[in-house]
Amino acid sequence: MTQDRNHLVIMAGGVGSRFWPMSTEDNPKQFIDILGVGRTLLQLTYDRFKEICPLENVWVVTNKKYAALVREQLPEVPAENILLEPCRRNTAPCIAYVTWRIKAINPKANVVITPSDHFVTDVEEFRRVIKSCMKFTAETDAIVTLGMSPTRPETGYGYIQADLSTSSPRNREIYRIDSFREKPDLETAKEYISHKNYFWNAGIFVWSVSTIVNAFRVYSPTISKIFESMLPIYGTPAERDTIDQRYPECENISVDYAIMEKAEEIFVCPANFGWTDLGTWTSLMLLKHHDLYGNTTIGENIQLYDSHNCVVHTLNEKKVVVQGLDGYIVAENDNSLLVCKLSEEQRIRQFAEE
Repeated sequence: MTQDRNHLVIMAGGVGSRFWPMSTEDNPKQFIDILGVGRTLLQLTYDRFKEICPLENVWVVTNKKYAALVREQLPEVPAENILLEPCRRNTAPCIAYVTWRIKAINPKANVVITPSDHFVTDVEEFRRVIKSCMKFTAETDAIVTLGMSPTRPETGYGYIQADLSTSSPRNREIYRIDSFREKPDLETAKEYISHKNYFWNAGIFVWSVSTIVNAFRVYSPTISKIFESMLPIYGTPAERDTIDQRYPECENISVDYAIMEKAEEIFVCPANFGWTDLGTWTSLMLLKHHDLYGNTTIGENIQLYDSHNCVVHTLNEKKVVVQGLDGYIVAENDNSLLVCKLSEEQRIRQFAEE
């Protein structure tokens, strides 16, 4: 396998409404330095895939309105590799579009697909796992997804049930998937993690172009026909207008429902490289350093008194003082201030919409 066949796809079209007010419709969380480290989540995602593929094989799929943000934050990525969705249709059409676009250049390409808003602590181990999976998919017709070893009974992630009785002869780290499980309630999550064969579904996929094109043809033929019919126009001046016209015809469906839960040759690579899906304020709190009282602060001049188990994110304020709170989110951005119980954070999306 030559590395020239490897392609990276970063999906960066989400709104991140659970991180309001820091994440907004005009500037979603993947374009923000959430962790206060000088790089946005999109940039950190790009950074950790270095060495996986040549620069000209990096692709970003995003919503039309974020084109300038992507170009500004990833000037290294060729402009023609930034694919723009005219409307939101979930991950299956997004993945189909970029798959057929890559197929037009190299039908033998090998692809890794990742969201843009995750965080990884052990980048070296992450790269080793990705390279190992890409070697496997280059040699087989397998679809591989990464499974994270659970560290707590998390209700915010889907789970993968693996058959750990025998690994693949070609790669001892890779196992067949028995089933995908929806986000569970707390009791079910506790049950899952009491078994050793349940993993968090990280939404990171590895496959060859031919494998995933065939999977779309079999399991999602209507989406397949739309993008197959456009093969002659990919990479031409007609692509933009044709996509704008045809993309809205696609069903609004995730790749999990469209392909993963139906496919036969489907495998998981259990991994442990300090993965977090930065989807909620709680996930940020679990990731960042706490003080003695369980508080997490991101911002220059924040002072807490008599407060416990709070997350305070105020990058734009000169001085912030919080007194007497226990288990709260305090977040300021763009003329909006949120003060919300951590236990009620599932309502933030509703607050943002209202």
